[in-house]
Amino acid sequence: MALEHEYTLLGGWSRSNVGRWIGVAAGAAASGTVFLTLGAVNLAQTFGWAPALPPLVLWPLGAGAWYVAIYWAFDRYAWKFKPLAAVLQVPDLSGTWDCEGRSLDAQKNVIYEWSGTLTIWQSWDKLKVRLKTAQSGSESIAAALLFDPTEGYRLMYHYRNDPRLDQGELKTHRGFSEIVFAANCEAAEGEYFNGHGRYTFGTMQLNRRNKK
Repeated sequence: MALEHEYTLLGGWSRSNVGRWIGVAAGAAASGTVFLTLGAVNLAQTFGWAPALPPLVLWPLGAGAWYVAIYWAFDRYAWKFKPLAAVLQVPDLSGTWDCEGRSLDAQKNVIYEWSGTLTIWQSWDKLKVRLKTAQSGSESIAAALLFDPTEGYRLMYHYRNDPRLDQGELKTHRGFSEIVFAANCEAAEGEYFNGHGRYTFGTMQLNRRNKK
């Protein structure tokens, strides 16, 4: 099973800008923490309640430690809050999506229809897309998320597809998919193109399952 991978952000806030703001917050938090800690220790020493504080004790309160803690919280949770996500222009697409697909021929006639479940795992830094159908399963290898002011959010990803063992006529192959999400990120439509073992293409309609 493929692990989650990094993805490119296009059109929204860059990760370098976010990193700079987190650095500012970490510096402010470290300064405030050290100031309060030293103040408390000095007050305790005045009344003879505490010995001198070695500088090494303040090391965990430094900006580096604060940066790691703040970035972890941001990567896993904070960026998903809707007001912040709107500013960053990065949607939370994580969850389960019901997918209805159509495979087309060169004249765009429907060859057959299929259905599946698309699962997206997403943090600020990493993402993974898995599509499971009755015949096969595919997982993303690389991806990019684009914010387009005229069309909304567009997810583009390269994937590897592995058929079930009982699907002898199908072969392992790679492909590319592009999905455009509605403004509320509750529905989407997309296209896919297969190659390197299976030369087919088609369309997809997706609807997000309600989160419990």
